[in-house]
Amino acid sequence: MHLSPDEMVFWQYGFLKLNATIVFTWAVMLVLAVGSKIITRKLSTTLVRSHWQNLLEIVVTGIEKQIEEVGLSGPHKYLGFLGTLFLFVATSALFTIIPGFEPPTGSLSTTAALALCVFVAVPFFGIEEQGLSEYLKSYIKPTFIMLPFNIISELSRTLALAVRLFGNMMSGAMIIAILLTITPFIFPIIMTVLGLLTGMVQAYIFSILAAVYIAAATQVRKPKEIKS
Repeated sequence: MHLSPDEMVFWQYGFLKLNATIVFTWAVMLVLAVGSKIITRKLSTTLVRSHWQNLLEIVVTGIEKQIEEVGLSGPHKYLGFLGTLFLFVATSALFTIIPGFEPPTGSLSTTAALALCVFVAVPFFGIEEQGLSEYLKSYIKPTFIMLPFNIISELSRTLALAVRLFGNMMSGAMIIAILLTITPFIFPIIMTVLGLLTGMVQAYIFSILAAVYIAAATQVRKPKEIKS
């Protein structure tokens, strides 16, 4: 039983290692890239559309609505980033039904990389929405004393994102692996289904938290109107 896919090394030359985390991460990325190309290759802009395109548009519209409800105006601008985060985590969890597959989100290095993507995206979208000076001023609001606390908050929530996703995904994989060794086959199947459900929930939570952080960074405070 492996505690992390990092322990599964397929090839090594000196300090260079090709482990399961790298292999399965690129496998998920390849599936997502090829799948998106296949799904969107015959999209129609006319009123005559296939059932698959209608279903796809319903899903995309639903995601955009969810992003908008979080507080992000113009959700289509954030759809690519937040949607990719969700699909990567969800697909990694879904592929656990494949024998021998180790979800890359079970490695702290992968979850840290996803959290760093959010860490970079928050100021990127914040600066794009408010401008550099206004965004930097948000770190000293309501007073400059808050500067170190706001910086610590940025770093701590990034760490929390990585550890939360890593802990939840790894714990589910470990429980299934333990049950496979001490219980009949039918019970681990039930746990696998529950693990898939947990993976979907974690993908949703991770994406929503990323949207909330971006919404906080892009919020523009408008001056109050003076009533006559």
